[in-house]
Amino acid sequence: MASCRRVAKPGSGRAAVWTAASAAAVASAAALSPVAAGAEPHDPAGRPAARSAGDRIATLYAQAERATERYNAAKTRTQALRREVDRIQDRVARGQGRANRMRVALGALAGGQYRTGGIDPGLALLLSGDPAQYLDRAATLERITSRQAAQLRVVQSAQRTLRQERAEAAAKLVKLEHSRRVVARHKRAVQHRLATARRLVNALPPRERETYGQHRASRAGGREPGALAGLPPGTLSGSGIGTGAGELPGGRIGGRHAAPFSGRAAAAFGAARAALGLPYAWGHAGPTAFDCSGLTQWAYAHAGVAIPRTSQAQAHAGQPVPLSQARPGDLVVYRSDASHVAMYAGNGQVIHAPYPGARVRYDPVGMLPISSITRV
Repeated sequence: MASCRRVAKPGSGRAAVWTAASAAAVASAAALSPVAAGAEPHDPAGRPAARSAGDRIATLYAQAERATERYNAAKTRTQALRREVDRIQDRVARGQGRANRMRVALGALAGGQYRTGGIDPGLALLLSGDPAQYLDRAATLERITSRQAAQLRVVQSAQRTLRQERAEAAAKLVKLEHSRRVVARHKRAVQHRLATARRLVNALPPRERETYGQHRASRAGGREPGALAGLPPGTLSGSGIGTGAGELPGGRIGGRHAAPFSGRAAAAFGAARAALGLPYAWGHAGPTAFDCSGLTQWAYAHAGVAIPRTSQAQAHAGQPVPLSQARPGDLVVYRSDASHVAMYAGNGQVIHAPYPGARVRYDPVGMLPISSITRV
């Protein structure tokens, strides 16, 4: 330490102290920061740049959407388990009622036999004034005893069935409780990501927030859709893809008139169009708010067609078709994990519920990487 004790020039000690303190503060901030140094560019005021914050927000929205679809899947499983448990418990209750009635009848039969058949049969024959009548009664008693044994076997079988169904109900209840915990976990994940995204948006200065909003609204239309869809550039040229998100779709695909589509697809497409302008809300499937798969499920329900709840399951709800043959009403599933779904609207456009804070709207079909297209 002695080597560090140098005679400072006038005024240099204060500067050295300030520099050391600044370095310590920077090191502490880097250690405490949840984001690694250099992960985001910053402006001179220390705020995240609008582009960087926008990318983080978009990533959080995408993660929230994936968590939403996991939430929807877990909720669907929970509802199915609840219905199964209800059915089993109803069977158990009805089976218990039948078993109780059989036991009562069997008890009455055994009591009557005990009251009338309590003496030795030989003595009863000697005391009987009418041997023929006694023999008739003895034969009846034998038949009653045989029927009693059969009824006892029925009661025992019913009790075994009840034990099995109670065990099945208990196992389903364990699964149901686990599924409820999974639903709650995914719900917390969605809420956490959305809250983080909202904080990032609110932290932007007003002008940068406005810039971000404009960028978010227009980002889908400003890219080469073929590249987004995992297709060679130019594959979709001339198809109308890349037109403004607010532009109503026409009836042409790839420069040709669209092939006629089925009545149920037309009805579903009409329902989706009727939902334009309604808000996105995660976990909702209408009628006043939707997430992505909730909108498509609700639209097809209006056409009298039941499709699964999640985008992953909807990807397999019908016949796969290539994009070049897409018709209005087809389901367009996005990303490699099938975490977003929209409805094809013609002219290279889709209708979908985009993300929290947005409303059901038209966007170019190439807004995200396309995973598959399904005709229900």
